[in-house]
Amino acid sequence: MKEELIREELGERLDDLQCEALFLIQNPTKFCFGIDAVLLANFVKVKRGGHAVDLCTGSGIVPVLLSAKTQAKKITGIEIQEDIAEMANRSVKYNSLEEKIDIINDDIANALKYIKHSSVDTVSVNPPYMKDTTAIKNPDLPLAIARHELLTDLDKVVEIAGKLLKENGKFFMIHRPSRLSEIFAALKKNRIEPKRMRFVHPYMESKANLVLIEGVKGSGVWLDVEPPLAVYKDKNIYTDEVLKIYGR
Repeated sequence: MKEELIREELGERLDDLQCEALFLIQNPTKFCFGIDAVLLANFVKVKRGGHAVDLCTGSGIVPVLLSAKTQAKKITGIEIQEDIAEMANRSVKYNSLEEKIDIINDDIANALKYIKHSSVDTVSVNPPYMKDTTAIKNPDLPLAIARHELLTDLDKVVEIAGKLLKENGKFFMIHRPSRLSEIFAALKKNRIEPKRMRFVHPYMESKANLVLIEGVKGSGVWLDVEPPLAVYKDKNIYTDEVLKIYGR
């Protein structure tokens, strides 16, 4: 039975994604997905019948959402933490998506052991944002690993994406605007040309705290900056666009 896939004794819960009757198993004592993952999944494009790879996939939220939001034939998630990857696999089973999604438990640096070079149509990633790891008391905590560049970094993420992507394959990432100069440098180094960008603001009058980026491998120089996205229109009240993204 599906209920047996949820380990409540370990603090796990089942969350309704409000998207085509999909659910995700999560453990609040470790790490739960945030709005950044939802925004990324909504931003990603995969061609019909294509293969998408989600690096640093965590709980598998992006692959599960992409199964409904795109017409990808195959979606692969790669997650280094064994227990998190195992939980993501159970979410795949809960949603009966085994034929469409597979979760690999390994370092993204080893992605080419499982996936052929230059064979992927789309790569997405919601990577650790923070470089400063000096204040982390326990570097083994899942939350620290998810937020800080402890087990991978921006350069490695983009390098692996560049190796996996076909020519004209698409790369999608959500990150911090404060690191845009580093992001552009890493993309250029790996022949991924930034093509589309959208800033995300807590409120329209606030500074952007997230940025969505689409790049294309081997493409010419041209960048479109889309209108900004505001998350809230008032305290704890989502804007209409964000409510639509959440399917409400």
